[in-house]
Amino acid sequence: MRDLIIEKMYEWSKKPYQKFFKKNEPWNITPKELILLPNDSLGFQMGCFLLKYNFEMQPKLEDHDVIHVLTNTGISVVEEIGMQYYLLGNGKKSAYLFMVIFVGTLFYPNRLKTFYNYYKRGQMAHQFYHLPFDKMLYKSLREIQFTFNIR
Repeated sequence: MRDLIIEKMYEWSKKPYQKFFKKNEPWNITPKELILLPNDSLGFQMGCFLLKYNFEMQPKLEDHDVIHVLTNTGISVVEEIGMQYYLLGNGKKSAYLFMVIFVGTLFYPNRLKTFYNYYKRGQMAHQFYHLPFDKMLYKSLREIQFTFNIR
């Protein structure tokens, strides 16, 4: 039930967040085009991620999926919350991030140790959340992870 409530909150908040807070341009590429990139590239791996979960690219929110790929974070509600903790540990600060962390912690107090571990992993990585990922799609995923100490 908790998962369903959080998923609904995400669905309700996604469109206003895209419209009013995200100022970047949407990427002009599809998952099927991404999987045509070299197999070791960030773009190929992102395309595989999107196709594996039957996801569509969300205009202006593409970076979110890249973070999933870079950090090897799954898509369960707890993992989504954990990824926000990871980003907080990496230095990102936004109203949306704090809202997810607040609600997630409130709904899952029994997962605090898990969330703390995500936070610590984010602290260990060099700051990367702000990179222009759309310009890095041809780069090797492993090379990016190594360069920024993403685990």
